[in-house]
Amino acid sequence: MLNAVEYVKLMREVYRDEIYQCLEFWQKNGIDEKYGGITTSLDREGKVFQTDKSVWFQGRGLYTFSKAYNSIENKPEWLKAAHNIYHFLKDFCFDSDRRMFFVVTQDGKPVQKRRYYFSETFAATGFAEYYKATGDRGALELARTVYRSIMNLYRNPNLSPPKYNPEVVRSKALNVPMIIIATAQVLRDADPENSALYGSDIDDLLKELFDDFLKPDEMALFENVGLNGERLDSPNGRLINPGHSIEAAWFILKEGIFKKDATITGKALDIMNWSYEAGWDKKYGGLLYFVDIEGKPSEKLEWDMKLWWPHSEGLIAFLMAYCATGEDIYIDRFKKVHDYTFGHFRDYEYGEWYGYLHHDGTVSNYSKGNIFKGPFHIPRALILCYLMLCELT
Repeated sequence: MLNAVEYVKLMREVYRDEIYQCLEFWQKNGIDEKYGGITTSLDREGKVFQTDKSVWFQGRGLYTFSKAYNSIENKPEWLKAAHNIYHFLKDFCFDSDRRMFFVVTQDGKPVQKRRYYFSETFAATGFAEYYKATGDRGALELARTVYRSIMNLYRNPNLSPPKYNPEVVRSKALNVPMIIIATAQVLRDADPENSALYGSDIDDLLKELFDDFLKPDEMALFENVGLNGERLDSPNGRLINPGHSIEAAWFILKEGIFKKDATITGKALDIMNWSYEAGWDKKYGGLLYFVDIEGKPSEKLEWDMKLWWPHSEGLIAFLMAYCATGEDIYIDRFKKVHDYTFGHFRDYEYGEWYGYLHHDGTVSNYSKGNIFKGPFHIPRALILCYLMLCELT
């Protein structure tokens, strides 16, 4: 049996190798050399099965290849991929009102535009990381401009069409503040000139998250609450997404470490612990997709499926917690998530990971990508874990 030092060294090599194979899969099969950008609808072998492009993944893919270039190796192929995506993203993915589309055709014609501004959050992070890779001031200015638009939409929710009738359903969702926190963290790193602005925004977002979505008495971070943070007695109001909560927890933990604030760090660890206890499937292993906090039937029919991205977030979160605390419970949880993930999601024949498993860990869908799955959660987890493993050795 490996001791802790031997285990960390082994994992460091595993994660470094996995970064290269994962990015090679996407670079070889997804990058569109004819029209630009990246196509993410790939079957098990990497063949394109539909050509429309997710705008989310233009920003996410730009971030991923730029991040790998900046932190793993100055590999020309990675920078070339980032350059390709960057130009497609800035030239074809903005509407005339400077909001972004959700899906465009292979050659950049608009297909769908949604009320959400997550296309913008991922574009901002992509532009910022690309600026770090290239020094292109135009990319930095784009990141700043898109970020200002995000914060304007966040502070003025009336500018976005409501999801539900606001006279009947008055609620808000966790995904908005948590994703903007992550966005602001990336921009703060790339744009230190404006670090005070990003830090102030993060403080406001953390306050909303802690005051409204975090319920310590119920040991949960809720997905949906009332406009003033009140608990909602409905399926959506009782909804916990363990992977989402764990993802939010490492964003928060990262901020606590940055600020050297034990209170923030403690809340992050609480969320991480509660979410793991609520979400880990004690019979089959893996993280459940959704949980009803009161144990009532879930409206989400996919509630007991196991998806790639919550497990990717678990890898980051528990390793980060171990680095921050040195407590064995977190390296033990990292090992459990790692063993489940590499034992069930990893495709050792064709590369990359499956995205969707049944409750018992068998593969539900053999595709490697779609408009929601592409080169982001997995390579981000691999890159960040590798960097943390290097710090531990």
